[in-house]
Amino acid sequence: MRRLFPVTEETAVQAPAGAGPAAGGPGGAAALVDREWDLAELAAAYAYPEPAPGAPRPWLRANMVSSLDGAAQHEGRSQPISSAADMRIFGTLRALADVIVVGAETVRQEGYRPARARAEFAGARAAAGQAPAPAIAVVTASLELDLTQPLFTSPLVPTLILTGASAAPDRVAAAEKAGAQVVIAGAGMGVEPARAVQALAGLGHTRLLTEGGPRLLGQLIAAEVLDELCLTLSPTLTAGSAQRIAGGPSVAVPHRFALASLLEEDGFLFGRYRRS
Repeated sequence: MRRLFPVTEETAVQAPAGAGPAAGGPGGAAALVDREWDLAELAAAYAYPEPAPGAPRPWLRANMVSSLDGAAQHEGRSQPISSAADMRIFGTLRALADVIVVGAETVRQEGYRPARARAEFAGARAAAGQAPAPAIAVVTASLELDLTQPLFTSPLVPTLILTGASAAPDRVAAAEKAGAQVVIAGAGMGVEPARAVQALAGLGHTRLLTEGGPRLLGQLIAAEVLDELCLTLSPTLTAGSAQRIAGGPSVAVPHRFALASLLEEDGFLFGRYRRS
């Protein structure tokens, strides 16, 4: 893996030791050695911003993958356009997060399971006051979920369900009976993104990660609650009619994000973009 765009003090992340010279520095990008970064280096490169004194502000980042022609999935799943390096970063981002926010449709399509505890991150999570693994927070208006799946029957940390105040009481009761924690984050049937972020922060979850899907990410963008996008650009072409990484209605004015860092491995580009 090579760093193509240097991380600087302005991005509030320190470059990991041994990462090689920055592109444009002595020797330039061509002089960088292509190698597999260890998990500690990836964790340093993707660290959340240090919280300000007092009540920490929640930070919501998204992690998505896209093909060269804009597809977020192939045949309904993201795995075919992913790679081993993408999955290392995927796992690292999960290990850094307090909670992973995901849409109900993505839970169904991707066969979501509980996040697992990883020994490599156990010490860092304990030092940061985090649970052994991040919680999964499922965004759903209908609560049409298979509560017999491992996500609900055997999570290391109880699964959260984000829904609206008008959700069907019988389904709320069934979810709670199955062991999930139902969190009201909307006045009506659906979830309001800003209220969801604040509700999670109220539970002590300030390092937020969303893995989509596209409809949920589009809602978060439209509500202007997304702080950072980690985007893997896969060197693949899929054609077809697959969704983009974000869907739903367009915003009135395009939101401008700034490039914070860019890594490369085997033709895959791993970019981090932060709200300008």
